[in-house]
Amino acid sequence: MSKRSSLPLLLWLPTFFLFAHLFHASLADLGTASQYSPPYTPTECYGSDATQFPSSNFFAAAGEGIWDNGAACGRQYLISCINSVLPRACKHGETIQIKIVDRAQTALSKPTKEGTTMVLSNAALAAIADPNAPSLNIDFRQV
Repeated sequence: MSKRSSLPLLLWLPTFFLFAHLFHASLADLGTASQYSPPYTPTECYGSDATQFPSSNFFAAAGEGIWDNGAACGRQYLISCINSVLPRACKHGETIQIKIVDRAQTALSKPTKEGTTMVLSNAALAAIADPNAPSLNIDFRQV
C-alpha cells in the first residue's frame, strides 16, 4: 500500500474513534442530583413509616424523569458523582447504593435545586460529594 492510498484511511480513522467513543455501550445513565434536608416524612411512597429508610440513610426522592407514575418507589440505584459547579466537590471513586422513597415534586422538604433526576438525602450526598455542592452531575444505574 502506498503512502498516497493510505491517506484517506488515516483521515477517517480519528472520526471512527470519535464515534466509537460517543456510542459505546453503557450500563449507566447520566443525570443530576441535588439534596434535601429533614423532615423526610411523610413520603409519597411509604407515608410516615419509619422503616422505609435504609440503615445507611442513603435514600432519595425521584425526579419526574425516573418517577414512572410511582413505579420508582423502592427502586435501588448505584450512584457516583461525575462533577459539580463547585470545584473539586466530587469524591471520585465513591459509589453508593440509594433507595427511592419519595417523589421530588411533592417532597415535604425542598431540594437545593429543582428539576434534578434525584434529590438525595443529606447523608447520601455527603458520601459522594462535598455537602456544600448545590447540585451534581451523576452516573446512576438501577440494581
